[in-house]
Amino acid sequence: MKAVVFHGVGDIRLDTVSDPEISDSRDAIVRITNSAICGTDLHFVRGTMGGLKEGQILGHEAIGIIEEIGKGVRNFKPGDRVVIPSTVSCGGCSYCRSGYTGQCDEANPNGKRAGTAFYGGPEAAGGFDGLQAEYARVPYANTSLVRLPSSVTDDQAIMLSDIYPTGYFGADMAEISQGDTVAVFGCGPVGQFAIISAYQLGAGRVIAVDGHEDRLERARFQGAETINFNKEDPVEAIVELTNGIGVDRAIDAVGVDAEVPKSGPAKQEPQHDMVAQIVDESGQDGKLWKPGDGPMMATKWAVDALAKAGTLSIIGVYPPNDNFFPIGQAMNKSLSVNMGNCNHRSYIPHLIEMVERGNVDPAKIITQEEEIVDAITAYKQFDQRKSGWVKVELEV
Repeated sequence: MKAVVFHGVGDIRLDTVSDPEISDSRDAIVRITNSAICGTDLHFVRGTMGGLKEGQILGHEAIGIIEEIGKGVRNFKPGDRVVIPSTVSCGGCSYCRSGYTGQCDEANPNGKRAGTAFYGGPEAAGGFDGLQAEYARVPYANTSLVRLPSSVTDDQAIMLSDIYPTGYFGADMAEISQGDTVAVFGCGPVGQFAIISAYQLGAGRVIAVDGHEDRLERARFQGAETINFNKEDPVEAIVELTNGIGVDRAIDAVGVDAEVPKSGPAKQEPQHDMVAQIVDESGQDGKLWKPGDGPMMATKWAVDALAKAGTLSIIGVYPPNDNFFPIGQAMNKSLSVNMGNCNHRSYIPHLIEMVERGNVDPAKIITQEEEIVDAITAYKQFDQRKSGWVKVELEV
């Protein structure tokens, strides 16, 4: 089968690899119909998240049709159309039963203290082959897969595998109350869904911060007030917009590949020392696959922009060796800080219902639809943050 394969930092290829096979009674083989490229995938290719082995299939977003099931899968059959949650969960451990499916005790083969298991990730996350392929093996299929109703289109459904649940998770962790003012840092696809979700959970105002006008325009379409950090200081602008108080809640939807402002009153020098401590820069290729130059930018701005006793929600991805959090300022402002990897399986059924009711059309976030054979070109465009390239769907 064809698959997008990691060969090293700055080196991904469309390869022909072996088809997956059932290896456990609770496995299913899914024929992928639609996948997508996520910013997390770029972290691996850029070197800001290490630990991927050569030959690893990338990708953690997919929907498809079940081709084969193990004898322990009693609730699905071949031919069922399903969404694959990005994180792997067993459904039976104490964490899964409590809704923390992103922290499943059984899914990660590295042991109970190993943390989140997900597709297309490093060895520390289980080393599961990813979903940017023609077929995928889904472990714990009976408790992880979610059946898709015919009323939900493929374009809508692919957004339910990761980025809509993650945006909703970020808004949920922000502890938004009715009428709250919320700042969302980063207007990529997850940030767009964080804006949508903040309003769904009762926010009175949402202020969106980014440095790319095409993404800010999409944020305005979602109803957010926007700030371009290359034109004005985002913290000063937020303080002014909130009568000198700051926001009640803030969501970091960027993570380690954040960029420092290149112009305007907030212009800063790249944070080279921090980048050097985080990034494996081997295999870099000119302007491609370059990590962000401000790895703590979004979190620092969020802490600065929050009102006293506010809540910070972090859903942007940071590697285990990143230790630059501004804890002193957060402590002295009495901030609550919630963070983590999304509990996808817990949120997806609820979000499917909202899509069915017509409360939201997640397909509107998609900006490009490419064939999987063109995946490497699409990765390059997405990596360079080309105007208009916000969310790329791959049709398999």
